[in-house]
Amino acid sequence: MREGVIALFELRKFVAPEFIFGVGARHRVGFYARNLNAKRVMVVSDQGVADAGWLAEALENLAREGIHTTVFSGLTSNPKDHEVMAGAEAYRQAACDVIVAVGGGSVIDCAKGIGIIAANGGSILNFEGVDQIPAPGPPLICIPTTAGTSADISQFAIIINTAERSKMAIISKTVVPDVALVDPETTLTMDPYLTACTGIDALTHAIEAYVSTASSPVVDVHALAAIGGVRTHLLDAITDPTDLRAREQMMLASLQAGLAFSNASLGAVHAMAHSVGGYLDLPHGESNALLLEFVIDFNFPTTVERYQSIGAALGLDLRGRNQAETKRLIMEDIRSLRLAAGIRDGLGTRGNITGSLKELAKHAIHDACIYTNPRRATVADVEAIYSEAL
Repeated sequence: MREGVIALFELRKFVAPEFIFGVGARHRVGFYARNLNAKRVMVVSDQGVADAGWLAEALENLAREGIHTTVFSGLTSNPKDHEVMAGAEAYRQAACDVIVAVGGGSVIDCAKGIGIIAANGGSILNFEGVDQIPAPGPPLICIPTTAGTSADISQFAIIINTAERSKMAIISKTVVPDVALVDPETTLTMDPYLTACTGIDALTHAIEAYVSTASSPVVDVHALAAIGGVRTHLLDAITDPTDLRAREQMMLASLQAGLAFSNASLGAVHAMAHSVGGYLDLPHGESNALLLEFVIDFNFPTTVERYQSIGAALGLDLRGRNQAETKRLIMEDIRSLRLAAGIRDGLGTRGNITGSLKELAKHAIHDACIYTNPRRATVADVEAIYSEAL
């Protein structure tokens, strides 16, 4: 830098896969697999996606290109370490060379884990944390069937450590998919509660990315657009699941939120959701939804101006409001959206965790996402937030 010139922004990198967005994008899977010189593809999916017909479509598209396929569907929501290992063994036995994931975040995260083991061996538990993967996995093509997790474009994979009953975050650009085929039509088969949970997940991604200590102008534009998109269109997608316009807008918001958090990382909401979600085996978006307003309450004094911008993106008129009123209005709006979406009550109704709050807090405080939270949190802070969310 020239002497006397002051930089306005810190150095930041931005990574994203090639992605195709729009109705019909899913039908390009055979084309992209052929371009990757695929001979034997492992297709990772689950029973719900198969029942909806999306798996059969992908297999048909691959077959038209003369590509041999092996299906692995031995996974549950919140993919477990042993499920990843089983998938990796199936990949090895079938001598596959490319992975296609057709499904929501659990399917895509499992596919990422399979790729990690295929390239590096060992146990998936060895790769927790940031940049712990020596060799990139085989090519990965994703067809997301939910609007919210953004696993199809992110450098995150979340896997449950079953021995510790906790979700672990694996963060590396080596798990960024090669291609994401983001087709809003695949979300038409989502039920209302899944739509709600994944939609609030996207909102949480965007909010946490925007207030992250690793945020940047490139990230900010995507985060704010995603916040506005979820606030405007989520309830329409829940009320009328066949509303393709609302589904398209939610898929776009999810994409933009993913571009934001994949590059700015996240914060305390996700760190805490990983801990309690792994312990109770809760849907990830549901965990986020039940924690979001309470983490905003904790973080607000540290980054008031950022939350004011979030409030504006939510459509709130904050002119002339002091800090206390601004925080109250933002928290009330997010709570109102959550309740209208059908995500009610608190963490305490999802399982008995009262006696485990300190242990949950200890797990959360070591989660990679906590390090970019705008306000430094202690174990006692996290335990207090959990208590408020009960």
